[in-house]
Amino acid sequence: MAVNEMGLSTLGITFGYAVGSTKPNSFTQLNRISSIGEFSISNETIDVSCLEDLTSKFVRGRGTINDTIPIVVNWTDETEAEWEAVLSAFNSRTSGQTMWWEIIVPGMTKAAFFKAQPPTALPIPSLDQNAALVNTMNLVAEDLVGWDTKVNFS
Repeated sequence: MAVNEMGLSTLGITFGYAVGSTKPNSFTQLNRISSIGEFSISNETIDVSCLEDLTSKFVRGRGTINDTIPIVVNWTDETEAEWEAVLSAFNSRTSGQTMWWEIIVPGMTKAAFFKAQPPTALPIPSLDQNAALVNTMNLVAEDLVGWDTKVNFS
């Protein structure tokens, strides 16, 4: 099967969060996101070699996800208020609930989902000369949910 698309652009990607024990049916969009770090998984290897094997034999082992996902935000009074709401929503969770995150990529049928914890407090951004004021929210990864049916942002 031939692929007709050259590929997709990151233009128009949207990002948001929700709290729930299962995949929520409503997410809140966060604005002015300039970068979303990779959420990857790498598998450990298990050596299953035996004495008669002349070369090592391996099988796939447990998957390990990266520990943090950096989210870079153009920092304004409005985005600070949005991230204060993120922290408040996370701190208001009830037993069994976690924070879900959704990435919608224009042109993709499904959206990407993962579970992660926001920082315990809002960080102070790096301040450089002649640069955009951005702040990095390092989310602590809990689970790579993967690609699933999109949920519209409210």
